[in-house]
Amino acid sequence: MSDPVPATRSRLDWLDWLRGMAVLVMIEAHTVDAWTRVADRSTPDFGRALIVGGMGAPLFLFLAGVAVALAAESRERRSGDARAAARSVRRRGWEIFGLAFLFRLQSYLLNPGASVHGLLKVDILNVMGPSIVLAAWLWQLGPTRLGRIGALAGATVAIAMVTPLVRTWSVVAGLPDAVEAYIRPLPGLSNFAFFPWSGFVTAGAVAGLTVAAAWRAGRLGVAALGFGGAGVALAAAGYTLSFQPMLYPDSRFWTTSPTFFLLRVGVLTTGLAASYAWEMRPWRHGWSPMVELGRNSLFVYWIHVEMVYGVLATPLRRALSLEQVLLANVAMCILMILAIRLKDRLLSRLGSAPRLGGSSPQATSAG
Repeated sequence: MSDPVPATRSRLDWLDWLRGMAVLVMIEAHTVDAWTRVADRSTPDFGRALIVGGMGAPLFLFLAGVAVALAAESRERRSGDARAAARSVRRRGWEIFGLAFLFRLQSYLLNPGASVHGLLKVDILNVMGPSIVLAAWLWQLGPTRLGRIGALAGATVAIAMVTPLVRTWSVVAGLPDAVEAYIRPLPGLSNFAFFPWSGFVTAGAVAGLTVAAAWRAGRLGVAALGFGGAGVALAAAGYTLSFQPMLYPDSRFWTTSPTFFLLRVGVLTTGLAASYAWEMRPWRHGWSPMVELGRNSLFVYWIHVEMVYGVLATPLRRALSLEQVLLANVAMCILMILAIRLKDRLLSRLGSAPRLGGSSPQATSAG
């Protein structure tokens, strides 16, 4: 899957850099989850590693939303047709949704004893694809940029606020399991669900509209400063509100709480400012491994999940100390860079441009 933004310097390398950071967090999350031995899983350091790893999926979804807005705005400028632009982005969303099932089929075929039931598991690609479709539809609803921001921001707030309620609605329980798993988590069938995860895509699209406007006006630096201030404010608000009486008695902070969602959106928004500042540093030059990881993030996701969770990794499953896992994580990142280089070389010899790049997901298991 290629990024909707052209592969040039104007491609906004700082977004690729931030996506590359998400790749590092994703690999850390998976190796820590899969390979850490039981004795180390109750330590504070393990808990901290999980918290860090937990930011990978929101970041991928958020950046997918940014890419939705950039792609839609760019195609509308070229064609003058908002409907055609939105339709093109929705088509990409459905392609990603199809890739989700292809990925599950690969996992099933490569792991002897895997259950057919696993083909229906809802992972991040299953949520990312339809969420892109939703964001593109909301983008099309607004006749102006402010209207589009209002539609996307309103959807983001609604998704965050309704998430605790969805988890308790009895009407959802009456749906087939394969459908219910998309709406709220079901043990063994859901790694992700639309509530609240689709909200990160719509939130990212709001940021993407701001990036698109600032890019055309030549004011990306000003926008980055704004992202920094807004992100800190959102994160502080989420943290502060988390100590207030719960609006939803059944809400759990780490899973369904709107305040935790707000805090994470704040951190993600601040990440835009930090990545811009880093990539615009005066001494920047030459090749960037982070940008390369970001531009090939789907390819990395596709191969590394099987390497971490698949049958070949069975000897490492919950067998390493946390320190050993972190060293293995570094080795895995280096291996992914080498795999990207090998992939690009093979495609170059075949006379084909690399295609497996772009907005990658984060899964939590491959089995």
